[in-house]
Amino acid sequence: MNLPRFDTHDDPGPSFAELLRRTGFDDPVSLDRQVPADEFRHGTTCVAVRYADGVLLAGDRRATSGNLISHRTLEKVFPADRHSGVAIAGAAGPAIEMVRLFQLQLEHYEKVEGGSLSLEGKANQLGQMVRSNLPAAMQGLVVVPIFAGFDLGRDEGRLFEYDVTGGRYEESQTASTGSGSLHAGTVMKLGFREGLDAGAVIDLAIEALFEAADEDSATGGPDPVRGIYPVMALITAEGYRRIDDEELADRTQTLIERRRNR
Repeated sequence: MNLPRFDTHDDPGPSFAELLRRTGFDDPVSLDRQVPADEFRHGTTCVAVRYADGVLLAGDRRATSGNLISHRTLEKVFPADRHSGVAIAGAAGPAIEMVRLFQLQLEHYEKVEGGSLSLEGKANQLGQMVRSNLPAAMQGLVVVPIFAGFDLGRDEGRLFEYDVTGGRYEESQTASTGSGSLHAGTVMKLGFREGLDAGAVIDLAIEALFEAADEDSATGGPDPVRGIYPVMALITAEGYRRIDDEELADRTQTLIERRRNR
């Protein structure tokens, strides 16, 4: 495969999306009918919260096709680069494709410019991608992510929510998206305190997703039999770190025992 060449006046620059357009790979989605919900996999509940050292991203593992459980171990939380991450809800196929393109965009920018895009710039870039998916969203393939990261310039964690039109909204404490977001978001808001440590926010996210699964059939709860637990990651000045399932299993068991003893 030959690499594309550009004249000086026609250089696409650090934008990977523009590079795709210039090389003919930008193929917009066009659908001539409403897509029934049971024809594609749908990711559900994700949450994010700021804490003393950065931010936490978390998501349940269930994907549904209409009223059926189509997948029990779907990954909904991804690193965008070393100091940021994305949690997805909505149509799983387009959402995962969007995240992969976003990862490539950030890597391409860093290679061309010799440095990372600012956290604000990353949030704006993801918003443009959500906006470009609007025609597909109008046909039922909605993608609504959460973006979170550690801002090295401000020395703090930051959270961003989006709507289906690509609108970007920064949240100061917590964020949630997906079908169980009402229940999970309520638990996060009630349990949030300034200066929480990593252990406290992990427990808070476990409880939030546990409550969402208890009220929302599309949200998957912990499954000790199959060893399935939410995907959780901490993003700090040291970078992106996923929480081990063994730690989540222990903390989930503690939550269950506490509920039993009430």
